[in-house]
Amino acid sequence: MSFKIAIIGAGSVGFTKKLFTDILCVPEFKDIEFALTDVSEHNLGMIKAILDRIVEANGLPTRVTATTDRRKALEGARYIISCVRVGGLEAYADDIRIPLKYGIDQCVGDTICAGGILYGQRNIPVILDFCKDIREVADTNAKFLNYANPMAMNTWAAIEYGKVDTVGLCHGVQHGAEQIAAVLGAKSPRELDYVCSGINHQTWFIDLRLNGRKIDKDELIAAFEAHPVYSRQEKLRIDVLKRFGVYSTESNGHLSEYLPWYRKRPDEITRWIDMSDWIHGETGGYLRYSTETRNWFETEYPQFLEAASKPIDPQKRSNEHASHILEALETNRVYRGHFNVKNDGVITNLPRDAIIESPGFVDRFGINMAAGITLPEACAATCMASINVQRMSVHAAISGDIDLLKLAVLHDPLVGAVSTPEEVWQMVDEMVVAQAQWLPQYAHAVPAAKERLSKSAVKTREWAGAARRSVRSIEELRAEKAALKQAV
Repeated sequence: MSFKIAIIGAGSVGFTKKLFTDILCVPEFKDIEFALTDVSEHNLGMIKAILDRIVEANGLPTRVTATTDRRKALEGARYIISCVRVGGLEAYADDIRIPLKYGIDQCVGDTICAGGILYGQRNIPVILDFCKDIREVADTNAKFLNYANPMAMNTWAAIEYGKVDTVGLCHGVQHGAEQIAAVLGAKSPRELDYVCSGINHQTWFIDLRLNGRKIDKDELIAAFEAHPVYSRQEKLRIDVLKRFGVYSTESNGHLSEYLPWYRKRPDEITRWIDMSDWIHGETGGYLRYSTETRNWFETEYPQFLEAASKPIDPQKRSNEHASHILEALETNRVYRGHFNVKNDGVITNLPRDAIIESPGFVDRFGINMAAGITLPEACAATCMASINVQRMSVHAAISGDIDLLKLAVLHDPLVGAVSTPEEVWQMVDEMVVAQAQWLPQYAHAVPAAKERLSKSAVKTREWAGAARRSVRSIEELRAEKAALKQAV
């Protein structure tokens, strides 16, 4: 087989390498072309060198090109994969820092909540630019695989306004299933069968079977509470399991910021989170992790390049959906996964226009969703709160309507639990002004926002958050890694 895959945001070096090696685990794909594109020529150079080393070490005919000219990379591409972060860590830092001034403490801030909504405002105009290029220069039947957050908003914009065949992909379902299999004592995650459905980062394991035996709520609660690690790290998820009757896919920290109940007071935050890793609820945890990862990669790049000389091992192929989808579409080997698509009645008690995450099967005929799923009422209600915010956020990003943007932020569950309308109005003004260079659709609104900020009487505070850790230096990271290696 010979076709072209374009990766936008290929400068996300670690993730691009994973996608690349996963795809080359499919024997039929050895003769394809990867076209890498990114706004950073520096990052492109690093990732191309790594991928070229992999190709050479494995004696493959695979072609790798790299360019900052996105349209050139997309020319004739059958598949386009996006893993972009518009504004980079600079804008992301404001997604965390500014809401903290108004008492909004986020762990990740990339899906909804104040940070996730502004992230969407930056991404959606760029996503629509991608879609325009795909329509104009990619293969006629090109498929757009979006890995970028905020997943639902980006996918919603690409489908509804970009008019491109799009699927959103995430790994939260797989990670949640691995946890469940572990607490139930399974020898392998493959022993667990499940139906998981909802919206991205709020998907719910509504049916669980371990080696064919149905697992009920009480057994699952007991298993999590008895686990020596997860009982401590996933306190909030276990509490939601007890109250809702089903387990959520998303991590303890991520889930905490999608709900209005667990992060609205500092003392409550520290009660429900665990500081052993950023993903369990640390204030600005993912920002810290991303900063450390970037610094680590830049410093340790020679070691990453050397590691690329190892042979590809198909047994180590990851459970990221992309390679499995491409394999199913091209070879007709059927793949079952969980995909972000427009609902259109797949989940009976969520709106038809919403972007859902639910089970589907892939073969030569495309992605075929399993329809007729009804969520438990509490799960549907929680998803609906986010869907309404997502819909307003997408419409605001398309129209550049700053008043609609403020209403979207106001209706966010955690923001509404913490902040007053006056605070929300000022916070959004401050975020739009701070991020103006990445928000072209709001250029007309920036002068008035600056004027309002100069006259505002709303008080803010400089606050690091309830549970903040400092970014670790490279020396500290090396010492911790060495200590862990010695302990093992």
